[in-house]
Amino acid sequence: MESMEEEKTTIISSIEADGRAEEQEIIREAESQAAEKRKYGDQKVESLLKDAHEESQKQAEAVKKKMISSVQLELRRRSLRVRDEVLKEITGRVEKKLDSMIGDADYRTILIDWTTEAAIGLDAESARINTSQKERVFVDEPFISEVTEKIRTKTGRQITLQLSQELPLKYQGVVLTAADGRTAFNNQIKTRILRKEREIRMAVYNTLFTDNRKEQ
Repeated sequence: MESMEEEKTTIISSIEADGRAEEQEIIREAESQAAEKRKYGDQKVESLLKDAHEESQKQAEAVKKKMISSVQLELRRRSLRVRDEVLKEITGRVEKKLDSMIGDADYRTILIDWTTEAAIGLDAESARINTSQKERVFVDEPFISEVTEKIRTKTGRQITLQLSQELPLKYQGVVLTAADGRTAFNNQIKTRILRKEREIRMAVYNTLFTDNRKEQ
C-alpha cells in the first residue's frame, strides 16, 4: 500500500495535471473566441467597406447624372440663344433688304400685293390705307384702282379705299383700317415676319442643327 505521503503526492500531481488540462482548455477557448471575434471584425470591416463602396458608386452616379443634365441644359440654352441670334440676324437683313427696295420700280407691285392681302383679311366695305412716309408716294389713284381690281378678281367683292389722313407709320409696310375705325389689318414688315416666325425658326433649326446631326 502507498504511504500517506505517496498518496498525497499522487493526488497533488493529479490535481496539477487536471489544472494544466483545464488551463489549456481555457486558453484554447479564449483563442477560439478571439479568432472568432477577429473573423467577425474582419467581416464587419469588409461589409462596411463594401457598403461604403456601393454608396460612393451611387453618389458618383448621381453626381454624373446631375452633371450630364446640367451640361444638356446648358447646351440647350446655348442652342436656343444661337437660334435667337440667327433669327434676329435674318429678320434684320430682311428688313434692311426690303427697306432698300422701296426705291425700286418693282416695289410698287409688292406694296399692292400687301395692301390687297390686308384688305381681304380686313373684310370691310370701306377702308383707309396707311404706310410709312417713304411708301406714301406709291399710294395714288392708279395704285388704289389696281388694289380694288385685284380684290374683286380674287373675292368678287367691291371695296372703297382711300389714303389715311393719320400720321404715317413708323415702320415699313401697310395697315388698313375699316372706315368705322373698329377693325384694322396690320401688314407691316415686322408683323409679317412675326406671322412667319415659327416657319423661320424651323428653317433655321433644320439648316443649322438637323444636317449636323445626320453627319455625326
